[in-house]
Amino acid sequence: MSESTATSQSGSAEHSTESGGHGGGTTAILAALAANIGIAIAKFVAFLITGASSMLAEAIHSLADSGNQVLLLIGGKRAKRAATPDHPFGFGRDRYIYSFIVAIVLFSVGGLFAIYEGVHKLQHPEELESPIIAIGVLVIAIGLESFSLRTAMKETNAVRAPGESYWAFIRHARAPELPVVLLEDTAALTGLVLALLGVGLSSITGNVVFDGLGTVAIGLLLVAVAFVLAVETKSLLLGESATPDARRRIVAALTAGDGVESVIHMRTQHLGPEELLVAAKIAVRHDETAAAVARAIDEAEVRVRAAVPIARVIYLEPDIRRSGTTAPDEAIAPAG
Repeated sequence: MSESTATSQSGSAEHSTESGGHGGGTTAILAALAANIGIAIAKFVAFLITGASSMLAEAIHSLADSGNQVLLLIGGKRAKRAATPDHPFGFGRDRYIYSFIVAIVLFSVGGLFAIYEGVHKLQHPEELESPIIAIGVLVIAIGLESFSLRTAMKETNAVRAPGESYWAFIRHARAPELPVVLLEDTAALTGLVLALLGVGLSSITGNVVFDGLGTVAIGLLLVAVAFVLAVETKSLLLGESATPDARRRIVAALTAGDGVESVIHMRTQHLGPEELLVAAKIAVRHDETAAAVARAIDEAEVRVRAAVPIARVIYLEPDIRRSGTTAPDEAIAPAG
């Protein structure tokens, strides 16, 4: 079996759509971090003045989101560490690990706390003070979160495939940062609307039950988003294959030269968002010399990296196709 790895990191600046890269969405993360820190401070102040439980839930939510963005930045930095003898394929999956931690934080700190606070408010209702302040803070927060979401959508539009929905992008992206920020910002905006409804209805009717119900709704929303994040990130941690389009391009690149007759079977796996492992058994002519086979493998590796730049580690095993041998099943398999 012939093996080849990319020793130069010059290709790391190339982020293709199958990786969901674009710098790991750093711009979107920084925009969300700046917005959430400012929003969290404003919400805490509004809670201290008004006593609205939905404001406290939203403040904790923004604080959790701020911590999550810091975790994403840390994961991106740690993933850039050079490979070691104990970790020969590098640390690209650190980005997946930290994204999974984000889901846990969002579930526990954000969702469960909000549900607890909402139930407590329903059991022990307290009158709101100066609700107009809470409403003003929520309106400003909606504006800031809209800016953060707009930035995330702009970053996403630069890498998602034409005609691909945002939900499909979240499901199929191999880089976790943009899906995380998209889900967090969408949940934040929805939560702000729920908080605004809760505080507004409590102010209009004088019944603080609406504030408690709004807080519980925010908690349930965050738990649902955390569940989606956990499921998607768990799939990435287990190791997802290249996208169907990338697999088709790899097979086409392998068979484009004279020395490779066909691909007998192939397996791919993301070592990180921008690092792809390719292992394939390729059919060569039975009368080829060893030198000709080695040359064909080298040329095939060059073609694969040209077609899919994130293919950093490539293992090719030459063989002779026998009758009844199956086709490269992964190349035609649906996305994971």
